[in-house]
Amino acid sequence: MNLHSFSDPNNFLQALKELFKDLKVPVNYVADEPTSAKEILKDTYKDNDTFQLMDDVYFVGMVDDAAFEGNKSLEADKIKSDYDGILIFGVTLKSRPNGLLPTRSQLAEISRAFNREFYYTPVVVVFKYGNYLAFANTERLKYKQEWREGEKAGKVSLLRDIHIEKPHSGHERILAELQIPTTGTKKVDSFAKLYAYWQEVFSVSLLNKKFYQELSNWYFWATQHVTFPGEPTIADAHHKNAKPEDLLQEHRATNVIRMLTRLLFVWFIKEKKLIPEELFELDALQKDILNEISPYHERGMFKERNKESVYYKAILQNLFFATLNCPIKPDGLDKRTRDFRRDKNYGDDFGNDWLYRYKKHFKNPEKFLTLMNSVVPFLNGGLFECLDEKHLKKYVDGFSDHMAKGEQLIVPDYLFFGVEEETDLSDIVGIKDKKYKQAAVKGLINILKSYKFTITENTPIEEDVALDPELLGKVFENLLASYNPETKTTARKQTGSFYTPREIVNYMVDESLIAYLKNAINPDRFCVDFQ
Repeated sequence: MNLHSFSDPNNFLQALKELFKDLKVPVNYVADEPTSAKEILKDTYKDNDTFQLMDDVYFVGMVDDAAFEGNKSLEADKIKSDYDGILIFGVTLKSRPNGLLPTRSQLAEISRAFNREFYYTPVVVVFKYGNYLAFANTERLKYKQEWREGEKAGKVSLLRDIHIEKPHSGHERILAELQIPTTGTKKVDSFAKLYAYWQEVFSVSLLNKKFYQELSNWYFWATQHVTFPGEPTIADAHHKNAKPEDLLQEHRATNVIRMLTRLLFVWFIKEKKLIPEELFELDALQKDILNEISPYHERGMFKERNKESVYYKAILQNLFFATLNCPIKPDGLDKRTRDFRRDKNYGDDFGNDWLYRYKKHFKNPEKFLTLMNSVVPFLNGGLFECLDEKHLKKYVDGFSDHMAKGEQLIVPDYLFFGVEEETDLSDIVGIKDKKYKQAAVKGLINILKSYKFTITENTPIEEDVALDPELLGKVFENLLASYNPETKTTARKQTGSFYTPREIVNYMVDESLIAYLKNAINPDRFCVDFQ
């Protein structure tokens, strides 16, 4: 979707009209000129730093059944009871000190004010600040007290920090989904259908489900294409009274989940600009960093190139074990320093599992080391500790460019950069339907790039339409329980270990607090409305 019309600071209203035209949403437009926040928010304006951010406010128009039918809508100031329509406002924001963008809480507070001011009708607010846009969609809830009129503002969902010139692919994806279907069984041709459709698009829980479906498909696909050190033997199977193929699948699954958890954590801290973007850009890797990489699923005479696993070894293992798990320079307690391993000085791999490996794969090893030291911090946490055991000569992660005889580490490059392909996952998942027989899979980096991530954890009252850090726990919990070697089906079906959604947790906490307060407060002294 083209957002370039928003680049002109004097063209905001016209750009909004073009946007809703692209979204195929009929709007009965109202304003030609802007007004002030104080004038439009007569009863809900607060004279604080957040509200003072507002510059111009445009009452863009109304979307209701009349608009869908090509008729005139009721004027907003004449609506005196619940009305089936959506009011659309455009708000430009002033620049914050040091170029800071408005926070999620600031955008949510302003959005709630609009929804409280116009409590008979749902409100959508489009913000513009600098080169960025944000969409605010506020959930509307019925009051439990029948005597109250209108609806109260609930959770605010924000699609924010959309760059006008170079929007993130995750933002582009959601903007495309906001375009309403105008034909077929899902045709949106009324206010009720539009409201329901947009609520679905802005639903973070549905976004999480879409992401997890793609991720779980990748996980099952990856376990069929990897080899990690220490694979179980026939003797191991006999000792454990288990099938060799089941032990092998468990071994691969454990290692893939560990690798995935590490990479997802890295992806979140990348949002804080603590990991170089070049590590995940195929063009940069091929042009500036690596001598060779095989990003696509090769078959036939070229399939042996897949076993090189250059990306996982040279980039990810060095990032995990030799960068995030090692200080840049020695300090008083930790004498380690980041550098490439030198056999003549440091001995074999096991004694120096914090040093960089795979030097032969880099165009300029020293330049790569300088890049990592200039950006990536030392985290000093167990997640990135190499699990290879020095004294037992036992490989777990296989962080070595001189692997012991008989041991292998194969994590093909196409598992990270491969284009979408169709594969049969039905046997490994244990569900024989078309969804898994013809499952769509693609490289993990390509999956991650197609979603917007946020480092600010969502709350029950405001959330980014993005993937937040709580996702790490969800993925680990779900994938860890995803394979039962005895039944070849998802173990969650047997154990009931489902993740508890945030909304349910919030409800449980609210009800517990209400019950406690009702018992703690003397009803003869206080009259409290808990709703």
